[in-house]
Amino acid sequence: MNILPPSRQIRKPGHWSGAYDVVTLSYDDRFLRRKMLTTMRAEQFLVDLGHTTSLDHGDAFALEDGRLIEVVAAKEDLLEVTGDDLPRLAWHIGNRHTPCQIEKDRLLIQRDHVIRDMLDKVGANVREVVEPFSPEGGAYGHGRTHGHSH
Repeated sequence: MNILPPSRQIRKPGHWSGAYDVVTLSYDDRFLRRKMLTTMRAEQFLVDLGHTTSLDHGDAFALEDGRLIEVVAAKEDLLEVTGDDLPRLAWHIGNRHTPCQIEKDRLLIQRDHVIRDMLDKVGANVREVVEPFSPEGGAYGHGRTHGHSH
């Protein structure tokens, strides 16, 4: 396995082009500071950021030699939430500080049997899906939803 130079910088979409390789990461894995990652070409590189960072689909790790590794959101086991009163359902999810991807006609959350039971009780339509997950970060989470400590 080939070892690539480290990455100490992230580039946001629109501020980079021409990725050398790709790394596919889950939502939880896209929250990191220092970690060894493996690319699609089976090459490893060290992420060594100054602080814990929330990465989005489409970001890129800038390697010290100038090459870029694109971040792709992995497909994950999720719950798709729909219903007649989507804002109300979103409120119930948010009230439990559960990360939620908000779309026009549906909400996506990580699979959780307790939250699913609550959603069933408040009249949501819930089905299991496997898709990339990119939830809203929130004003205080800086890209992440954090517990009640805010």
